[in-house]
Amino acid sequence: MLATLVPQRGLASDTFAPLIEIWRALTDNPSQLKEWYAERWQQTVRDGKTKAYAQIRAAYNTRPNGADLLFLCRACYGGVVRFRKADGFMSTPCGVHEPISPATFTKRVDEWHRRVAGVEVRLADYCEVMAEADAGDLVYCDPPYSYTQSILYGAQSFSLQNLLCQIAACKERGVYVALSLDGSKKSGEVFCHLECPDGLFERELEIRCGRSMLRRFQMGGQTLEREEVSDRLLLTY
Repeated sequence: MLATLVPQRGLASDTFAPLIEIWRALTDNPSQLKEWYAERWQQTVRDGKTKAYAQIRAAYNTRPNGADLLFLCRACYGGVVRFRKADGFMSTPCGVHEPISPATFTKRVDEWHRRVAGVEVRLADYCEVMAEADAGDLVYCDPPYSYTQSILYGAQSFSLQNLLCQIAACKERGVYVALSLDGSKKSGEVFCHLECPDGLFERELEIRCGRSMLRRFQMGGQTLEREEVSDRLLLTY
């Protein structure tokens, strides 16, 4: 959303400190972000991808930090990051793909740095940030998806009902809110039904997301016609 809207003034937030480290480096010190990635990519060249990945993951689990997480996100299986709820242990194995080169990563950093130049990145709970929104502001919420992400990203304790209450409060103040939620899986055969309060949202759109990226890795060499997925985009306006 940030890269598409390119807001002149915006605020992005999360409660996960290593993730915010990455985003703050992107906005404030993109050269550091490039160095983080290049150092770890070179480690894969020197030691081999699997061994280097295990070393970097062990370093992250010893001391969670943005530099290691950045590379793990690019190199882990299917790009899906899993954390144990009990202790935050990152458990995703190494991916079968080759991580992108530092040169390619640099181009992406430069483009994203330009697009988020007007964005403040903050380590904060969404309730705190949404309470600051004024009439006419746009809030985009992309919470953990209940049907597909219950074990991912430390999402086990997330409460959709609490988020819906915050959205209702925003709507009462004249804040515009867009919410992404589970839509359908397996080419529409499975509809992820989640109850929302009557009258909270004025419109609902289906966003077709193509074929499941994770299933693409899991079903290597097989066709994926039945693995198309979609999201629901709910709008209070």
